[in-house]
Amino acid sequence: MEPLSEGWQRAAVIVAHPDDIEFGVSSAVARWTRQGKDVAYVLASRGEAGIAALPPEQVAPLREEEQRNSAAVVGVRQIEYLDFADGAIEYGLALRRDLAAAIRRLRPDIVITASFDLTWGSTGNVNHADHRAVGLATLDACRDAANPWSFPEMGQAWGGIQAAYVGGSNEPTHFVDVEETLNLGVASLQEHRAYLDGLGRDLDPDEFLRSFTRASGTAAGCRYAVLFREYHPV
Repeated sequence: MEPLSEGWQRAAVIVAHPDDIEFGVSSAVARWTRQGKDVAYVLASRGEAGIAALPPEQVAPLREEEQRNSAAVVGVRQIEYLDFADGAIEYGLALRRDLAAAIRRLRPDIVITASFDLTWGSTGNVNHADHRAVGLATLDACRDAANPWSFPEMGQAWGGIQAAYVGGSNEPTHFVDVEETLNLGVASLQEHRAYLDGLGRDLDPDEFLRSFTRASGTAAGCRYAVLFREYHPV
């Protein structure tokens, strides 16, 4: 396991739903923004199907507000939504096109996305279909963004991506030490109050994230860590 290189200035974090970043990655984001780095969020959906007890038209603005507050906790101000339907995101050219366009707009040095593995570790718990679609499409969109003949109508090509990192991968290669920013990561997850209440089970953000990052820290050789798999799609 190697420390994730921090010799970059701009990052784009691309996920499917509000709250996806806060289940671990936001602790790393807090570290980076404290270093003066520029981090932007790109969400494929507004998470409107994420609370079973509330209708989508009520949930979407609620989750947008929670995501805005959560991002602010870790120093992120720029959030883009691509407006794909929550729960019905499909891997394909439409998703790759819009992700490539976002990458061209943001011109990041690195891209962060979430796991597209079928399951979470060896638990047998199946990863959400939206996560799988967005994670894989993000890697392909990095290459699309760099190719001027891929989606030429979607802006000027951007080939400056040094690496892409997938959080929550079952086969991590790199880590970020988050001991100093874990509290901010916890606070960012706590901002998703309506979503957490709607899960139908008790989930304590502090307990969950400390347990999760402590186990990752053991693997990485530090107290608390967030793990990533590194890819070079360009």
